[in-house]
Amino acid sequence: MKILALEFSSERRSVAIVDDGRVCGRAQEPGARGGRALRLVESALREAGLEREQVECLAVGLGPGSYTGIRSAIALAQGWQLALGTRTLGVSSVEGLAAAAHLEKIRGRINIIIDAQREEFYLAGYEVEPLGWREVEPLRLALLDDVRARGDSGQLIVGPNAARLFSSGRALFPEAGLIGQLAAQRPDFVRAERLEPIHLRPTAFVKTPPPRPIPAPPGTPRGAKDPDS
Repeated sequence: MKILALEFSSERRSVAIVDDGRVCGRAQEPGARGGRALRLVESALREAGLEREQVECLAVGLGPGSYTGIRSAIALAQGWQLALGTRTLGVSSVEGLAAAAHLEKIRGRINIIIDAQREEFYLAGYEVEPLGWREVEPLRLALLDDVRARGDSGQLIVGPNAARLFSSGRALFPEAGLIGQLAAQRPDFVRAERLEPIHLRPTAFVKTPPPRPIPAPPGTPRGAKDPDS
């Protein structure tokens, strides 16, 4: 299956073509947006020697991470499916980071972190072994002190901002090629409109209050308009 994978959840956005589990085209750029994201796609397709119509599935890294980046990848997948009817899959970017740790030959217990702002982090624990990895602590929101305590106790912390924020941290980024390879093992396709970013905080919307009526100046006849309006 020929897969176009999009991973825009971190500052290192990437696109890859995966064909029968093998990465055969890739492109990467920090902070690619809009038209530049499409240029990444075209570059990866050109390297793989494929046309848009030959793509059989779009795999999207759903984060957590940059909400804007993830939404732009989803929008690209939705437009692609609308135009060509291509199947789509959503993949956890945290799972992609576990795959990246395995590829880097990191072994043992790791703490995957992604900055959630407000001195909070998305945190998940994995045990990485020579033959693969398994989740040992489900993804949740954690406070800064919790993550710092893990580093101080000697536990390995990995993630896009781990080295920048913690002295014991190691920088690791989700990568589109790994997202595509994870998608190649799954048959649970979904409609593109059902793709949603992984976001653990409850979404709160504040309803705009109705417009406040402005009284007419004194002496204005009933039904007459304010001459200054």
